[in-house]
Amino acid sequence: MSAFHDRNGQAYCEDLALSTIAKEVGTPCYVYSKRSILNQCSSILSAFSTYPVLACYAVKANGNISILKEIFRSGFGADIVSQGEMERSMRAGVDPKKIVYSGVGKRADEITAALRTGILAFNVESAAELEMIATLAADRGMVAPVSLRVNPNIDARTNPKITTGLFSTKFGLAEAEAKALAERVRQLPSLRLVGVGCHIGSQIVDVAPLAEAAMRMSQFAVGLRELGHELEFIDLGGGVGIRYKEEAPPSMESYAAAVLGAVKPTGLKLLIEPGRLVVGNAGILLCSVLLTKRTPEKNFLIVDGAMNDLIRPTMYDSYHAIHAVKTAAGPLEKYDVVGPICETGDYFGKDRELPACVPGDLIYLASSGAYAASMASNYNSRPRAPEVLVDGSEYRVIRRRESLQDLWELEL
Repeated sequence: MSAFHDRNGQAYCEDLALSTIAKEVGTPCYVYSKRSILNQCSSILSAFSTYPVLACYAVKANGNISILKEIFRSGFGADIVSQGEMERSMRAGVDPKKIVYSGVGKRADEITAALRTGILAFNVESAAELEMIATLAADRGMVAPVSLRVNPNIDARTNPKITTGLFSTKFGLAEAEAKALAERVRQLPSLRLVGVGCHIGSQIVDVAPLAEAAMRMSQFAVGLRELGHELEFIDLGGGVGIRYKEEAPPSMESYAAAVLGAVKPTGLKLLIEPGRLVVGNAGILLCSVLLTKRTPEKNFLIVDGAMNDLIRPTMYDSYHAIHAVKTAAGPLEKYDVVGPICETGDYFGKDRELPACVPGDLIYLASSGAYAASMASNYNSRPRAPEVLVDGSEYRVIRRRESLQDLWELEL
């Protein structure tokens, strides 16, 4: 059963009524299921249990420290893209030897901090980055572990804005360049080549591109070993999708089978970097209805949440199911569900069928555990919403609601 479900006409998270959270914490509010997060962590690790695998959670999906603590306690490491993500991961108790640092634009101070922390590896995405890491490590008498992120030019068949494995994107190295950089590492005593990898995109629901990427990276790794390079792992990134509407994402078992078939013959450790897969379906955005508005063409349901709380529909034309917290008998009405922000693009869903709503009613946006709170902003000087973690019939606030004073505190 989903962590979010109906009981006697009321929506619940685990064993707690969402109306209770709304009454005591207020709206808008992010609500997460601890049980769902832990179950998903267990499912992923179990599917890969037949082979040496390190799962590094993509912190950018949702970096709340309380959520990170649960994920790291489950045995995960961290995939980070900034010093901030590294520091919050360390505060949450991650083993630094389970941190991989990705991203095309690492600053010198960020690289230096990661060197001091003693992370597992830097995922290198350009020749310039490799040289910068080498210089910074040499200046400190250190040896930096590096992994070469290859761009395999594989179409993940997902949203163009989250496709990362094509030559038209800013990510990774062409195989010929990666091979040349592997040779360059030999000439730089401050570097140690520990792995190769790729990341072809996000919200992938077909295992075929993942299997192709696994085969390509395995072949590339074998080629480097034949040239004398001693590798430790292959990093296949993340990207496996979740169900938002009618998608049919792969089971964890089929995902594992698709990539392990290529990796096992190499004998190298496998790294994966799931993010959305861990937390996406474990969270919602809970909102209150402010009012309804009718025009000659549309019925608008105006709620207190907005694009600053969940920007995915505006940015990606993404779909999130929208549910009434209290189901009511009677005909459904068709609404565009929108927020108060002064942008026509401030919407959560168009032409959605919901029970007739009045001010004060509650609705929630499903599958908001990933890339909602982590991408939230203060646009229109709106305080960011609180985050709540539900455990059975109890909850705790894991990030308080910002106050108006918080909005300008750093400006004074």
